[in-house]
Amino acid sequence: MKISTNLEDRQDKHIKVCFISNIPDSVKGYILDNLKSFENITVLFSTKASQRSLSDLIKDADILIGWRPSEKILSEASKMKLFINPGAGIQHLLELFRKENEKRKVLLINGHGNSYFVAQHAVALLLTLMNKTIPHHQWMQQGNWRTGDNDAISIPLRFKKVGFLGYGAINQKIHRFLQGFDIEFAILRKHWNKQTSSLPTEATKFEFSQLAEFLKFIDILFVAVPLTSLTKALIKKKELELLGKNGLVINVARGDIIDEKGLYDSLKENIITGAAIDVWYDYTPKSDNEGRKYPFHLPFHKLENIILSPHRGYSPFSDLLRWDEVIENIKRMAVGRTDFINIVNLDEEY
Repeated sequence: MKISTNLEDRQDKHIKVCFISNIPDSVKGYILDNLKSFENITVLFSTKASQRSLSDLIKDADILIGWRPSEKILSEASKMKLFINPGAGIQHLLELFRKENEKRKVLLINGHGNSYFVAQHAVALLLTLMNKTIPHHQWMQQGNWRTGDNDAISIPLRFKKVGFLGYGAINQKIHRFLQGFDIEFAILRKHWNKQTSSLPTEATKFEFSQLAEFLKFIDILFVAVPLTSLTKALIKKKELELLGKNGLVINVARGDIIDEKGLYDSLKENIITGAAIDVWYDYTPKSDNEGRKYPFHLPFHKLENIILSPHRGYSPFSDLLRWDEVIENIKRMAVGRTDFINIVNLDEEY
């Protein structure tokens, strides 16, 4: 395998891969080490800031990898067949790739390399919420020892009904992580025909048309579904009312799947018991007079029945195994395969 960051040093190889976004040296080394047995792969890393240097690197690349390509980059990569987005969110890329596919076929890949950590974070948020860990931690910081159940009683997970909105890589892992508890599971997904593997446990199955029945059936809602035209504001106040006063919501997908005011009002009015939220509504918040930034438009931070998490379910970003899907897709192209992992359906938006 040829490794290069300078155009003049390259040799012609069958598959050229170019990273258009900067990645750490440890990631570069991991990727190169896993591809070293493939003589027909050249890996190129963008190390110069100028647009001209990047244009030279990508002009004959078969695969581009990065987060935010421009229309200009796609047009200059005239031989590109595959674009890999290493992250889970591709909403910002849909229109760009629809437009590009009017001229030629270019596949878009949606990475799921962080799904294990997001699933772990989701479970941690649930248990932190149910065990009232944060207020007891704060009381101990203040020197209040063993305040008792009167102040913040734990909510037993035993015998609860856990519902998964969407059943992709994240919720599948959450299901597996929680299978040891004495709980019942329910799943709502759009395409049950895509479920080729067996479920970790028995589960009641729902279609998207059965959203109301699904919410009435469950106590705990895990939201881990892509943000699409179908799912935007899918959960409003009336849906949270169906979940009920004992309901708990964990959202690790995208904020806009749950209507912001509907969520706030449901928490403030105790229509549901609580929520733990890792994804929000304003990712460029302005500082207030005291320099504080809040990624929402309503005062969620003043509520006592919510856990606020700063969109960090992907942590640790330094983990190298998250790049295995990227590496596998490169290998598949190198051997002539077209069954790539996680190809985005531009019509269905995920």
